[in-house]
Amino acid sequence: MAERSFRAEVEHLRKGAGEIFTGEGILAITKALLENGVGYVGGYQGAPISHLMDVLADAQDLLAELGVRFEANANEAAAAAMLAASVHYPIRGACTFKGPVGVNVASDALANLSSSGVTGGALVIVGEDYGEGSSIMQERTHAFAMKSQFWLLDPRPDLPSIVKAVGDGFALSEASNTPVMLMVRIRACHVTGSFICRDNVRPQLSVEKALSAPRSDFARVVLPPMSYAHEIDKVKNRRPAAERFVVERGLNETFGPAQSKVGIVLQGGMYNGVVRALQRLGLADLYGDTQVPLLVLNVTWPLVASEFLDWAAGKEAVLVVEEGQPDFIETQLGAFLYRAGATVRLHGKDVLPMAGEYTGQVMLDGLTAFLKAAAPELLPAQVRAPNLDRPPVPDLTRTVPIRPPGFCTGCPERPIFAAMKLVEKELGKHQISADIGCHLFGALPPFEIGGATMGYGLGPAANGAFDGGGERRPVSIIGDGGFWHNGLSSSFTNMVFNRSDGVALIVDNYYSAATGGQDLMSSRAKNPTKATGHPIAEALKGVGVGWIRQVDRTYDVGRMRDVLREALTTQAEGPKVVIASSECMLNRQRRERPLRQQAIREGRRVEAPRFGVDEDICTGDHACIRLSGCPSLGLKRLDDPLRDDPVAHIDTSCVGCGNCGEVAEAAVLCPSFYEARVVHNPGRFEAWRARVAARLRGWLTARRAARRLDFAG
Repeated sequence: MAERSFRAEVEHLRKGAGEIFTGEGILAITKALLENGVGYVGGYQGAPISHLMDVLADAQDLLAELGVRFEANANEAAAAAMLAASVHYPIRGACTFKGPVGVNVASDALANLSSSGVTGGALVIVGEDYGEGSSIMQERTHAFAMKSQFWLLDPRPDLPSIVKAVGDGFALSEASNTPVMLMVRIRACHVTGSFICRDNVRPQLSVEKALSAPRSDFARVVLPPMSYAHEIDKVKNRRPAAERFVVERGLNETFGPAQSKVGIVLQGGMYNGVVRALQRLGLADLYGDTQVPLLVLNVTWPLVASEFLDWAAGKEAVLVVEEGQPDFIETQLGAFLYRAGATVRLHGKDVLPMAGEYTGQVMLDGLTAFLKAAAPELLPAQVRAPNLDRPPVPDLTRTVPIRPPGFCTGCPERPIFAAMKLVEKELGKHQISADIGCHLFGALPPFEIGGATMGYGLGPAANGAFDGGGERRPVSIIGDGGFWHNGLSSSFTNMVFNRSDGVALIVDNYYSAATGGQDLMSSRAKNPTKATGHPIAEALKGVGVGWIRQVDRTYDVGRMRDVLREALTTQAEGPKVVIASSECMLNRQRRERPLRQQAIREGRRVEAPRFGVDEDICTGDHACIRLSGCPSLGLKRLDDPLRDDPVAHIDTSCVGCGNCGEVAEAAVLCPSFYEARVVHNPGRFEAWRARVAARLRGWLTARRAARRLDFAG
């Protein structure tokens, strides 16, 4: 069950020539693939392109009508390997995943693909997730494109430009026999706009027809001596062909006056930010008409020396707007100027930060600094001589605490870490490695379990150095998504082969939850197009794991604690694996809440749990909060002069998972938690009994209040 259904939007993908398409950038990319005759598409979900995979999954009827093959791949390497179909056959193919982590996983397949070259257009759509909103390490895809000679597109972030870039990418790939990367930033993926449609096109050669006439060419096999010829072909033929195509098709764009003493070179994805900064300086209007010349690099690799030098001719200074580090583009353009003997002064990272996202304020400050140095006469008077009496912007980093991500309310992974804290209190602190996924939040307070993560599916492998028979067994954590992505082969076969004595905890929440709730091999839901229902335990047995314990309800903190203790103390040899299973609460709520609301509207009886804290019993030591961390569990001050400390309090965001009470029971905390049942559309007897009980409680409360001593006055 994916986070979001696109079945309604998929119908818009059928629009034909002349019709207006309105929607998100992700949908526009899908429509552009169909308009450009794509023959097959694969990918692995991950922000910011998870929805692209969800759209394709929901559009399988339309894809089948057009003869397009779609595969939701096990990982990014499998997705990139699909592009092998374009090596020998004139079939346009595309794959998509998050970059740069997806590019890292797929690097072997991508490097081989680039070496052999392609016959059909091959497009890798990379969701670039950079800046403070990112969930990954701060790196760029640009480095891989340069290393392996992938041509890299970075289109302006509006729907017509993105749609055009898809067609340009396929055409550029075919013109240069080289795979192309299309980089779309997170804002471009979710920007909303419109464009004029073209008809969807069936692939010129479908994968089904290709099977009837197989092709092969040993010259494209990446083995010596062919691989040496591939390298020469890249330099002598493919890159020159790509540069000619970029110039002749005008893939890069220029805006503003032809002559000026200054100019700005920018990545296509930075266009909106640059124009907005120029607007704030009074140097551009709402429609992008700018007084400062712009060279927009919709193709950021390869860079064409002649194109840049012709544009820079006659200018005294040029600013390069290149988000992220290292400064690949600035360095390359500087080399062009040096070799040409040009006197143009090149600015970039001297006025713009080397690292970090180029937000609106960062862009404004950088452009202002550049123009003050190179063309101060272009700036408004108030910018040239700012008001020194203006109060400084306060530094809030010292007063506002950081807000790292955390487990959702009711998350079934929270009780797992509570159980681990209880075991550590009993057996001592253990060496714990983590993995990519929601469970990585366990490294944060209040749990602080797991101090390193080395990649998706590599949690157990990351503990290999510690698995040598020390005083305490190392513990590794991995999710069901990581298990099927890479963990089974890279971590668990590694543990079995090396006779590991460590403990691996598999957090099974039924979905690839961190990327939007997509189904996995082990998902319980029945998927009409994918094979689900394959237990993780069976796969582990297949690779030789003998000691396996399954916990089917993670909210049972006592059971989780006992199983973890057993794994850490047993005398059994070989890897010890604990599978902790409970459904992701977000997906469960997405499925159950609409059904519950519908039942209530129809007048049917619905009973729901509601948890609370008895204020008279709560001692106020807050140990329950330290062992839970649930967002719905907070503090409340009492209107009681004899109670200074706040007590625990459960707010209305509670989803009724019961974790707080389970933790209190397992940790032998105060018994202040209680469960009530909220009944919607009760029967006549239930309604009468509730009215009687309410009157009785009111009478008892008033009687008690009348006897209470009053210290006021």
